[in-house]
Amino acid sequence: MPAGAVDCHAHVIGHPPRHPLAAERSYTPPEATPAAYRAMLGATGMSGGVLVQVSVHGTDNSLMLEALGADPARLRGVCVIAPDVADRELEALAAAGVVGARFNVLFGAGIGLEQLERIGARVAPLGWHIQLLVDVRHLPELAPRLARLPVPVVFDHMGHLPASLGVAHQGFQTLLSLLREHDCWVKLSGAYRLSETAPPYADTIPFARALVETRPDRLVWGSDWPQVAIRGPMPNVGDLLDLLADWVPEAAMRDRILVANARRLYGFGPAER
Repeated sequence: MPAGAVDCHAHVIGHPPRHPLAAERSYTPPEATPAAYRAMLGATGMSGGVLVQVSVHGTDNSLMLEALGADPARLRGVCVIAPDVADRELEALAAAGVVGARFNVLFGAGIGLEQLERIGARVAPLGWHIQLLVDVRHLPELAPRLARLPVPVVFDHMGHLPASLGVAHQGFQTLLSLLREHDCWVKLSGAYRLSETAPPYADTIPFARALVETRPDRLVWGSDWPQVAIRGPMPNVGDLLDLLADWVPEAAMRDRILVANARRLYGFGPAER
């Protein structure tokens, strides 16, 4: 890993009674502790990490905040909030290292897109972004709303489009247009969520390379650890990093995605040399 590399998408997961699971959740994952998460970062040579609130905990961000508090210089967070969240709670989240608010419409217990503009207006004064887990097959009708938001928009998992539909699909082309023309970012992550092949998920390579060709300065990488709600065994993060070399063959460009882009989006500051 280059110095200053950041894993921009991972989760911590707790179990009741200390960390209740949302009744509306789509799945029940195994526990993924903050200590195990930090161990993964260390094993893969990551200097920093971004924790994304997992759907099964709904708007209870307490475990993520616990993890941020244990390593504040190294970690940032993306929360899930209700539209009527109190100003003091938003301020506390920002002080803890939260830099964005997530909409997850693919799994239960998330906040629906009908609240997109309202939450966008709430978080804009904090300098946050909106993060979206959506299937870009629905992006053409959503794109005009996203383009009007007063905050940057970050797309999870390269748009979560089944790889069999191809890069020419209208939804993926709309993603490229937003990336090219608006304040948008995309996470190079989640190959096993798009792919219809076995590892190393070669059918995802054209999607990643199309994104790199469009806006390499607006891409970040994420492990999606611990890779919940997928068929088959949990992928190895080292193997996913090897896949990044297939997605982005140029070493200098990979370093830019892992370091400079990530640190700029999440407010880490320049990497130490």
